[in-house]
Amino acid sequence: MIKLTMFLKRNPALDREEFVRHHVERHGPLFRSIPEAKEHVLRYIQTHPVEDMGSVKPADYDGTAEIWFDSVAGMDAVLGSETYRKTVFPDEKSFLDHDHCLTLVGTVEVMIGDTDPAAP
Repeated sequence: MIKLTMFLKRNPALDREEFVRHHVERHGPLFRSIPEAKEHVLRYIQTHPVEDMGSVKPADYDGTAEIWFDSVAGMDAVLGSETYRKTVFPDEKSFLDHDHCLTLVGTVEVMIGDTDPAAP
């Protein structure tokens, strides 16, 4: 299993609420529409900061996207697909500041919780 984590910066033309709404209501469904995702994506979640972070210092990011793939080949199949290239990626350019986003791809080592990424 391979996990891609993106630390997201919003397009400066959008306020926080517009960014979250677009990420959840438009981009998420677009990503789910990729035919190859049905075969290779085990889980896809979005995270957006809460106002009260308690004692945790806030990071300078507007959210994350985490996608669990069955393999590197599966990740490449999804991200190289026609739907991703022609529909999903152009949408990313509309609401993200791609130059300031970070991407990490790696394996997962579960320390606490369910080892099955498809579990709720």
